[in-house]
Amino acid sequence: MLEWFPNGHTSERADGNLLVHHLPKSVKERPPLDESVPFLYGWLAGYFAAGGCVAADGTVIINSADREDLEFVRTVCTRLGIATYGITSQVRIGLGTEPSASYRIQLANEDLEEAFFLIDSHRRRFAAASKALARRGWVVESVEETDRVEEVYCAEVEDGHAFTLEDNILTGNCFGCQEGGDVFTFLMKIDGLSFGEAVERMADKYGVQLRRDESGEDDRPKGPQRRRLIEAHAAAQEFYAEQLGTPEALAARQFLAERGFDQQAALTFGLGFAPRGGEALWRHLSGRRFTAEELVVAGLVRMGRSHYDSFRGRLLWPIRETNGDTIGFGARRLFDDDHNEAKYLNTPETPIYKKSQVLYGIDLARKPIALSSQAVIVEGYTDVMACHLAGVPTAVATCGTAFGDEHVRVLRRFLDDHTELRSEVVFTFDGDEAGQKAALRTFEGDQRFVSQTYVAVAPEGMDPCELRIKEGDAAVRELIASRRPLYRFVLENVVGRYDLDRADSRVDALRAGARLVASVRDRSKVDAFVRELSGMVGVDIEQARTEVRRAVARGPEPPSRPERGRAQQEPVAAPPPRSAVPDLRDPRFGIERETLKLVLQAPLAIGRTTADIGSNDFTHPTYRAVWDLVAAAGGTVAGQNDPAWVTRLRDAATDPAVSSLISALAVEPIPAHREIDAAYVATHVHRLQELTALRRIEEVRSRLQRTNPLDNPADYNKMFGELAALEQHRRALREKIVGAP
Repeated sequence: MLEWFPNGHTSERADGNLLVHHLPKSVKERPPLDESVPFLYGWLAGYFAAGGCVAADGTVIINSADREDLEFVRTVCTRLGIATYGITSQVRIGLGTEPSASYRIQLANEDLEEAFFLIDSHRRRFAAASKALARRGWVVESVEETDRVEEVYCAEVEDGHAFTLEDNILTGNCFGCQEGGDVFTFLMKIDGLSFGEAVERMADKYGVQLRRDESGEDDRPKGPQRRRLIEAHAAAQEFYAEQLGTPEALAARQFLAERGFDQQAALTFGLGFAPRGGEALWRHLSGRRFTAEELVVAGLVRMGRSHYDSFRGRLLWPIRETNGDTIGFGARRLFDDDHNEAKYLNTPETPIYKKSQVLYGIDLARKPIALSSQAVIVEGYTDVMACHLAGVPTAVATCGTAFGDEHVRVLRRFLDDHTELRSEVVFTFDGDEAGQKAALRTFEGDQRFVSQTYVAVAPEGMDPCELRIKEGDAAVRELIASRRPLYRFVLENVVGRYDLDRADSRVDALRAGARLVASVRDRSKVDAFVRELSGMVGVDIEQARTEVRRAVARGPEPPSRPERGRAQQEPVAAPPPRSAVPDLRDPRFGIERETLKLVLQAPLAIGRTTADIGSNDFTHPTYRAVWDLVAAAGGTVAGQNDPAWVTRLRDAATDPAVSSLISALAVEPIPAHREIDAAYVATHVHRLQELTALRRIEEVRSRLQRTNPLDNPADYNKMFGELAALEQHRRALREKIVGAP
């Protein structure tokens, strides 16, 4: 370290240990996680130089006596897109005579560059090491008969092996993350497929012919098999890619070069060129034994007086599924004499291409999204390319349509979008009026995610591709790193339309902002938004809160009508106010729902397991009301031998919504793949209590951050102790969950 900090010096203790003095304070402190990506990368490089090592086989390791330091390092790595493996520990004899724990974490070699290593010996070992032992991306090539018991590691588990392979049979699920299942379950989770899609994919891969049950009505779409449509697109993508190197494609190559994309970028993203003649692809694929019906259904060829190519004289981007299969194309106009004046064309709707369900770049982004728990939504194909090449590999884009519910479902499969305070979605918008309107539309659909939503707006309204051309890769990374909460961006734009130096404009700004806040369905967020609004407008928080209540009472504004004079105007009834109760199917309340299903359907298995549950464990008011009825009836013990248990609870309900929910929960299937016993119930209870502990931790931590320890030392110390106790309680619950059978 002294090479970079000349003011520092060393001294040697009597026991021979070397001490380093006068290092900058910033080296010893953890930086804020909202610092820029370059800053965090530099900090991590310095931290590694001080406390890391590169083993002889190239393994990149950081050691520490403080596990929390490595947890922070892991968080920073996630922010930077650097994969890490579990934190491991060992007991050693350190400076004294008492044994103490030492911790270490391994960084994924493939996510690091030589420039990361500040020490020459580290850099040389890293560069010379073989990457053959990289732990990510392992594929089982064959299964050999042995009598050994092998440990199998799970990327989601922090310590120790996850499960075992004994006599070549997978026994049990992962002890840590609770994942498990067969090959179909794996495909459904890793590629976000339905069960039917997973079965079809495996059948296509291994040549198994599927036969449908003839006893029922066959409602399958008629026409070519999905496998043939996929094969046709693969052949088309290969053909188009070859055409990009021909003299006819000069305009396409110039288009790419002007935007900073070289030949390697074109290869990475599979770009191609559609010849201008109009029949080149048709003739090529016909020669490959594809039928006219297959090519027309696939959207590659159209039928007029004769068959002709769907794309002519255009630069093409292959649109792929999560597994890399090409299912369609996006095409950019290049020539002025192109009869179709649309700048971009897309493959029409086909049996395999649904534009409301596909995201360009998801095949490349899905793993980085899962690793970093972040997805970046951009507007175009070139923006996706620019982001990936600039070091933002989580970027995706819609294909000729607005971002909608189906796109949300696709992303949620990879975002782990069901845990609290973890994942984030970043939208990029232009800074102009159109971009602000797009941000407002996105805010209205914000609650489709559990994730925290952000917005990134480039200076001068540039998109990521333009920003990369003008200011380089670092500027694109900084754009995403400097993201802002979406709600704050929208509020600022709404309030910013008014002259806040005028009293009457402040009133108008407050009303406009209050209408926006009143539209939020998640009432737990409203108070925080009210505080932001009061600060932006410059009014008392109670005044802002009162205005929001008025906006809620008024309900949504009716759509505006053109002025045609009073005599021609008809009264328009305002729609009823939006319910303040969240959707019962909202994924945030999934554990609450499953726990109550167990309470109603299996009270005998539950016994006294739920004795530690209280009303505060249920955040949804309707679920809380059901639990209150259970508690009032004597708890789950009262229902163990009572065949009328559900009926008794339903009759005690005074709210029709609660009564209806009890009826639904009593018959809704429990997604259990094992016997519902006390251990199964305990796992649900512990998960429910863990969520309560997490909420309480966030509350105490927020109060702690707002408390000055010098002005209020007693309160500060009390909250600090409470926070430590809560963290210990949460860890104990997590250990019980991990150790459950």
